[in-house]
Amino acid sequence: MRKFFVNSNQIKEDKIKIINEDVNHIKNVLRLKPNCKIKICDIDNNINYICNIEELKEEIICKIIEKAENETESNVKIDIFQGLPKSDKMEFIIQKGTELGVSEFTPVSFKRSIVKLDEKDEKKKIERWQKIAVTASKQSGRDIIPKINKVENVKNICNLVPNYDIVILTYELEENNHIKNELMQLKNLKNNYKIAVIIGPEGGIEEDEINTLKNAGAKVVTLGKRILRTETVALQIASIIMYELEETNLGESFNSTKRD
Repeated sequence: MRKFFVNSNQIKEDKIKIINEDVNHIKNVLRLKPNCKIKICDIDNNINYICNIEELKEEIICKIIEKAENETESNVKIDIFQGLPKSDKMEFIIQKGTELGVSEFTPVSFKRSIVKLDEKDEKKKIERWQKIAVTASKQSGRDIIPKINKVENVKNICNLVPNYDIVILTYELEENNHIKNELMQLKNLKNNYKIAVIIGPEGGIEEDEINTLKNAGAKVVTLGKRILRTETVALQIASIIMYELEETNLGESFNSTKRD
């Protein structure tokens, strides 16, 4: 069932109004008709509804049939602090990270970052990245749209460390502390986890930046014997964290798996 997002002010009694770009998508791309069922999520309070399409005009009017269970969000909140990568790699990271359950993405400017964004370029990039997060959220059935934050620096990230249960810093020169060691210390201590992951750009992270983040409380880890591309790290580490800490019914998860 196709999924769309609305704000609370688009819901009145048993009717939901769909506006803007979703109108064209429903009418001209998906070619849905009256009486087709869709799922709509109120992103202001994360309530899902099963709805019937009633009218397809300049706006689309849907009638609420029933509330639906919120089933896709995790007890693990993962925020990715991603060193600014080259080309369209950030788009890939946001798209796939959203599918894997990441909650927020923050681009980071490190000393070795090749990409440098001025204020105008940053605004355009964030708008573009946010649209990618919206599309990926719809496709994967998320109940939230991950937030894309403004570009940060190492100093500001250090100030955020106390906000998390753990801040994991991936570093190719670390040899002894594996990510599983850190996750096992968290496991079963609580029901919900808030985790930050810091990932360097293509050129890696300078040693003095590693030490600054480590002194602020970040846990430096290795992901194994092989050096991964920056766009691979976010996906691998998000998968590992969800596998180790997410509460899920494995049978239901397998039964609900869909193929494109």
